[in-house]
Amino acid sequence: MISQFNPRKFLLTILCLIFIIGHISAQIKEQGIIPQPFKVQKNNTVFSFVATTYISVDKGINPSNLIFFNGYFKSLSGRNLPVGKYAKSSIIQLSIDSVGVPQPEGYILSVTSKQISIVGHDQAGVFYGLQSLIQLLHKANGKITVQGGVIEDHPRFAYRGMHLDVSRHFFKVDAIEKWIDLLALYKINTFHWHLTDDQGWRIEIKKYPLLQSISAWRDETIIGHKKDSPHRFDGKRYGGYYTQAEVKAIVKYATERHINIIPEIEMPGHALAALAAYPQLGCTGGPYKTATFWGIFDDVYCAGNEETFTFLQNVLDEVLPLFPSKYIHIGGDECPKTKWKTCPKCQQRMRDEHLKDEHELQSYFIGRMEKYLNSKGRQIIGWDEILEGGLAPGATVMSWTGEEGGIVAAKQHHDAIMTPEKYVYLDYYQSLYPSEPLAGGGYTPLSKIYNYEPTTTALNADEAKYIKGVQANAWSEYMASPAQAEHQLFPRMLALAEIAWTDKGNKDYAGFLKRLRYEQPLLKQLNINAANTFDEITDGVSQSPDHREQLALSSTLPGAHIYYTTDGTAPTLKSKKYNQPIIITQSGLVKAAVFSEAKLYGRVYEKDFHLHKAVGKTIILTNPPQGAYNSGDVSELVNGVFGNKLYNDGQWYGFNGIDFEAVVDLGSAQQVSQLGVNILKYHWQKMWEPQVLTFETSADGKTYTEVYRQTSFPANGINQVRATVKPVRARYIRVKATNKGIIPPGEYIAGAKAWLLVDEIIVE
Repeated sequence: MISQFNPRKFLLTILCLIFIIGHISAQIKEQGIIPQPFKVQKNNTVFSFVATTYISVDKGINPSNLIFFNGYFKSLSGRNLPVGKYAKSSIIQLSIDSVGVPQPEGYILSVTSKQISIVGHDQAGVFYGLQSLIQLLHKANGKITVQGGVIEDHPRFAYRGMHLDVSRHFFKVDAIEKWIDLLALYKINTFHWHLTDDQGWRIEIKKYPLLQSISAWRDETIIGHKKDSPHRFDGKRYGGYYTQAEVKAIVKYATERHINIIPEIEMPGHALAALAAYPQLGCTGGPYKTATFWGIFDDVYCAGNEETFTFLQNVLDEVLPLFPSKYIHIGGDECPKTKWKTCPKCQQRMRDEHLKDEHELQSYFIGRMEKYLNSKGRQIIGWDEILEGGLAPGATVMSWTGEEGGIVAAKQHHDAIMTPEKYVYLDYYQSLYPSEPLAGGGYTPLSKIYNYEPTTTALNADEAKYIKGVQANAWSEYMASPAQAEHQLFPRMLALAEIAWTDKGNKDYAGFLKRLRYEQPLLKQLNINAANTFDEITDGVSQSPDHREQLALSSTLPGAHIYYTTDGTAPTLKSKKYNQPIIITQSGLVKAAVFSEAKLYGRVYEKDFHLHKAVGKTIILTNPPQGAYNSGDVSELVNGVFGNKLYNDGQWYGFNGIDFEAVVDLGSAQQVSQLGVNILKYHWQKMWEPQVLTFETSADGKTYTEVYRQTSFPANGINQVRATVKPVRARYIRVKATNKGIIPPGEYIAGAKAWLLVDEIIVE
């Protein structure tokens, strides 16, 4: 039975209709549909809604699609469109034709002066056709019209996903439903719901009531960033969970919008909240507490304890009836093996199952849970660490640490979803402006997300078929409220929608931005706290043809102009107008601003330059940099720009478990009396100071003399090493920093390789 129209649940979508109609051109050419349709043709006809306009529905069309659309239309006109046959013109015809529209979820939307026709391949196709129709409606002078034309549309990928973590911070049902409405509007068809983790268990399991009374709550929450030291806490109990009734309601709500919800129950790691309630499931027996700060914890489910598997199977027995999804996400990521290595039960399990190491023990764990889920008619998805020790036979890999996991899975003919953190993590910073709200450590601006390509040349055509789609992820460590979450999700989620739906050949970032600007007022009207940073100034530092540092500035805002200063004062319309890269001739603070229609647009941009003798000189590294901290262009180590404390601006160079060694060639022998370098120290981010840092000088590049040595780096954060040395004439400067190597016992992620981060070699 289809429920009657619910005004509360359709409030967001009703507002969508009202605002879109009032602010977006009816011309298909300018229709502003996101994601961009596959093919658009316009004509000069216009369909007008009149008193006798009705909806004609072929047999088999889901009535919920009609209720959904009529909810929009009634908000505009004050009336529902009747369903039936009252005239031969002014018809909205809905039908399904899987032959005429061969692509799943596809549709053809045709508009003439007498009829609007939506032909879907399936129910979802009809629904998505209606979403596009809604965006084409135009009201002027009391008339509602649609510009004539034809849209042929279908998705590029079958899997179009959005992930949300509700463990670190909990979001109530109304917020979840509000965001599901937005997923539907932008044709995202999968909601990956991360329900359990170290910081909280968010789903009711009736067989285990302590999951609700203990695991769903933590004593307090960290203040600020995880990397800060010492950690500070708010002293406030925090938590919550969804009842099974609420879960059922949310699943139904999503299903009506053609969205599949995939629940994630983490295992074998990220289990501290569950262990707090049932300590016998851990290797040591506890006691444990629900985590109060962010990170990875050594205490995980005991793989040698049969009760662990009984517990997880019982949990899944209650989860499965709530979610019709074919896929169940079992996590599998970031599982330290430390406790397994010293656990008698785990070691006995390895002997009994003939497992050579703890990685194979993880594979055993995942494989066993996969068999259980397979026996219930479900399939597993896991993060790419489930590849460790061998991939379970029917598993789908969600590739997050990079693309390699997805590539490996596809080459083994396993399905994979691309979700690399470098490109599609929405909890990362979207702007490098200092006033940006606290976020994760990475940097994924709108342009970077939009330009991500989920398929890769590392796969041949047959292997590429196993890449089923793409997903953006949002982890909620630094999203304590719905408003903060929306700032991170929007508008970047719209870029994800276009990656997932729009054919590669139809993608165009400039066109997307044009349509997105139409959407900005809409998002504001819908009370979505969307970020508005994508038109602000971005930059590039490079060398000019005469080997001087130059700063290039740009903005994507049409018709805008950039004005700048080099003395640190605020730019105005009377400042220098930017027309070409700025040659940096002295140290100082460059400020710039975008002006549109003679008004300041957005925030003021800043870049501080520190010129010295090594700037622009040749530099050679013994070991290449690692990680995603920079572009790999070593010249950025001597460009006069210091890396920020967020380590996401491309200025830092990372070395994982290996030493740093660099030689700077000044070009000729020069008087040297001061040397410097910046070192980043955040133990909570696995970033360790070097054991030893030395500076050496040489006249010929062969014989070096040590002139400075340092072994203490006390600051948590950026350590600015500035060494005054006895004046010496030298052409070559060699800098060595000895990596910590392995993180020592008792420290965060003990036993892992330490990162050494270095920036800007300074010579005076």
